[in-house]
Amino acid sequence: MDAIPVLAAKLPGHFSFYGYIPTRWICILLLVLYALSTVTHLVQAIWYRTWWMIPTACFCGILEILGWGARTWSSNSPGLAEPYEMQIACTILGPTPLIAAAFVILGRVIERLGSGYSRLSPRMYTVFFCSADVISLIVQAVGGGMAATAVARNTSPVLGGHIMLGGIVFQYYRDRPIRKVKERDAQRGIFSRKLQLQIIALIFLTTCLWIRSVYRTIELADGWVGRIIRTQVYFNVLDGAMVTLSIYTFNFAHPGLLLGSKAAVDVEKD
Repeated sequence: MDAIPVLAAKLPGHFSFYGYIPTRWICILLLVLYALSTVTHLVQAIWYRTWWMIPTACFCGILEILGWGARTWSSNSPGLAEPYEMQIACTILGPTPLIAAAFVILGRVIERLGSGYSRLSPRMYTVFFCSADVISLIVQAVGGGMAATAVARNTSPVLGGHIMLGGIVFQYYRDRPIRKVKERDAQRGIFSRKLQLQIIALIFLTTCLWIRSVYRTIELADGWVGRIIRTQVYFNVLDGAMVTLSIYTFNFAHPGLLLGSKAAVDVEKD
């Protein structure tokens, strides 16, 4: 039987689950940035009446606040299990609700341009992909909980890591069915400046989250005692910075400002 790896590292004068001590000022900086973005998203959701941004973008912000708050805690107590477990679960799950928001916005964009130019109807983008995100969220949550508990007990987190890895891969590589387009759906809307900006924002956000997803996939595949997971700069740049850029993208390119409310779209159609 293979020996269980030593998951906590002994550093000069410290005992750390991370293999390093999280840099305090970076943790505080990202914590503040996520808090500002989340509060702004809440205000924007109320102002523009885009209520669906609360359980998506705002929820993403809350998870990231918890995750980076836990890492800030770990900067003082890197050998404490509780904050380490919290940051594993929250930073893995954090971007998932934001991806759901992106699919809702994509559906609104398609609704403006004309559903004949899309594989799925606007409603199906929301239903299909958000349902897939929920499944992914549950899988990652189960895996994250198992892995975090295993690490805290200094037992092998391999099973939990594999489950998390499966959730992330499922989230980004699920199948996309193609539908037949009805003639009445083939009309194209006006490709306005605001619509262009919203599409650019979606492309930028998707790119950032794709980079983050590739990193987390490689990180988990490399193992809990691998070089990648124990190199802080990779996590700060390829996870923290990418998710920060993503959540702020919808602050500056907010769907309420660029697309308006669902009611406004219905009025335009009439």
